[in-house]
Amino acid sequence: MRSDVEDLMPRLLPIETANKTEALRLNEGAPRNPQEYLRQVQLEASLCPEVVVAQIDPMKLRKAQTVNASVSGCQAAPEGLSPSLGWQRQQVANFSDVRQSIAKHRRHWSTQTLDENVVMPKLSDEEGWKTFCLGETVYKATAASGTHLEPSSALDYSKMGFPPFLSIVSRLNQTTVLALLEILVGWFEEAELVPQLGRWLYALLACLEKPLIPEAHSIIRQLARRCASVKCGVHCTFDLTILSCSLSF
Repeated sequence: MRSDVEDLMPRLLPIETANKTEALRLNEGAPRNPQEYLRQVQLEASLCPEVVVAQIDPMKLRKAQTVNASVSGCQAAPEGLSPSLGWQRQQVANFSDVRQSIAKHRRHWSTQTLDENVVMPKLSDEEGWKTFCLGETVYKATAASGTHLEPSSALDYSKMGFPPFLSIVSRLNQTTVLALLEILVGWFEEAELVPQLGRWLYALLACLEKPLIPEAHSIIRQLARRCASVKCGVHCTFDLTILSCSLSF
C-alpha cells in the first residue's frame, strides 16, 4: 500500500516493507547488505514526525539587524548640488504614496479602454518599446545622429512618446515592467536624461512589487550608478534628483 509520503515522493527503488521482527533486528546493528540499509532508512523516515516545530528561546534572539547595501560605483554629488535630507525624505514619501495609489487602483485602470492609437509593443520588441516610450523624435533622432530634435507643438504621441498613463502601466505585469526597465536603463547608459525617459523610469519603479527579485535589484543598482554619474556632470536636472530619491524604496 502506498503511503502519504509516496504520493509526494514516488518510490524509485523496489523495497519491501519490513515487518516488526525485521525492524527490531535492523535496529540492533549496522546493515549487512544494501536491502537492509534501504529498509533501515525507510524505518527511520517512518519514525520522523510529519510536522516539526522549533523550540526557540526568545531571550537568545538578537535584535533586528540592519543591512546596509552600498551601491558600488556611485559617486557623491558635487558640492552645492546635493539636495537637503529633508527634501530627499519628502520625495521618498511622495514616491511611496504614488506606489500605494497605483497598487490600490491598478485593477480599475487596467480595465479602462485604451485609445485606438495606443498599440503596445510585444515584450520582445525592444525597438518598439523605445519608440513607444520615448517617441520617434527622441529615440530615432538619437540613434541616428546623437542629437535631439525639438518636439512639435501638435500632440502626436507617436513622435513625442506615450506618457506612462495609469491605463497603460496598470496593464503591465511584473515581467513586462522589469523587461521595460532593463530596456530603458540600457538606453540611458548611452544617452542623456530626457523628460520622457524620466517619467517612464519613475512610473515603472512605482509599479515594482515587493519583495524585489534579484533582477530588479540589479537594474536599480545600474540605474543608481548612472544617475550618480550624470549628477556629477556640469548640469544636474531637477528630474534626475527626484529620480535618484525614488531608488531608495
